[in-house]
Amino acid sequence: MIKFGTGGWRSIIADGFTKKNVQILAQALCDEMTDTDIVIGYDRRFLSDIASYWLAEVFAGNNIKVHLIDKAAPTPLIMFGVRELDTDYGLAVTASHNPALYNGVKVFTKGGRDATEEVTNALQKRIDNGIEVKSLDYESAKKSGLIIIYNPQNRYLDSILDFINVDAIKNANL
Repeated sequence: MIKFGTGGWRSIIADGFTKKNVQILAQALCDEMTDTDIVIGYDRRFLSDIASYWLAEVFAGNNIKVHLIDKAAPTPLIMFGVRELDTDYGLAVTASHNPALYNGVKVFTKGGRDATEEVTNALQKRIDNGIEVKSLDYESAKKSGLIIIYNPQNRYLDSILDFINVDAIKNANL
């Protein structure tokens, strides 16, 4: 069962956090989306990398282009990707601060912001009404260009450095 909390959904791995539920959530978002791309990333938690592929396969199956960050990434990097590519949505496979038994999916909206309760309520309603999942296997989706490997890490770090006076720190003899 999928029940949203703050900005996303988290559940115990292999209990609620399953391939089926991850793909149901993805399909609900596909059904909300109009012609756009999506950014997907994941953290180092158990099953996060595989779950990002499960998500990507559903978006590809719905003919939505996925920009997949294909290595563990902090949540702010994924949010940066949503803003950089100007997508309406992004997803992070993470359970955030929850114990290691959990995993989940955080939903981001335009500008890399956490999904509002209005957004997650709409997704919840779709899920509660039943979902028919469409998917395309990962390798086929990648070959067709529906899954693109994306790495904004250097641009993200540069954007952070733009806010810091590096010379002042160097010259402070700290």
